[in-house]
Amino acid sequence: MTRRPDCEDGPAGSPVSAAGFSIRPAREADFAAVLRMIRALAEFERLSHLVVATEADLHAALFGPRPAAEVLIAWDGETPAGFALFFHNFSTFLGRRGLWLEDLWVEPAYRRRGCAQALLRRLAAIAVERDCGRFEWAVLDWNAAAIDFYRSLGATVLPDWRIVRVVGPELRSLATPARPAADSDLRPGPG
Repeated sequence: MTRRPDCEDGPAGSPVSAAGFSIRPAREADFAAVLRMIRALAEFERLSHLVVATEADLHAALFGPRPAAEVLIAWDGETPAGFALFFHNFSTFLGRRGLWLEDLWVEPAYRRRGCAQALLRRLAAIAVERDCGRFEWAVLDWNAAAIDFYRSLGATVLPDWRIVRVVGPELRSLATPARPAADSDLRPGPG
């Protein structure tokens, strides 16, 4: 089991104690715990069949020379209780970057004990510290308990927005340049 450091208040990189949990950024030594929780999340969301990332892919994305995302881990003593994986996006309307929460997972034994709230509050604090214009995430429409929980924290579930995604062969097809229009396609129609 990975040891957690002593708790102390501090900037985004320092551990913070909240609701009895120590929240701190993941370190390379925590990788196995993060990977296990990612797989547990996929199973809970009924999406295990979509997990194609290798350990090497995830390790490079989180701890490589140009990390694509960051992870916070909530610790109960020396036991990982949950995690939040996040990264920055950008709002053209606000003219500022935002914080996007990609994954939030709390181990079943730690649910309804303040762990998720502690992680979300720490992420909100990071968003404020980094001058983000907003903090956003998606929630599965069947997860009514999570939707109610997020609303209780002041979050708004946007009813008019849908996530649009292109993956696999469709992504490669979309990336292929369109064929040039034939001359006959450029001629004006009758009239």
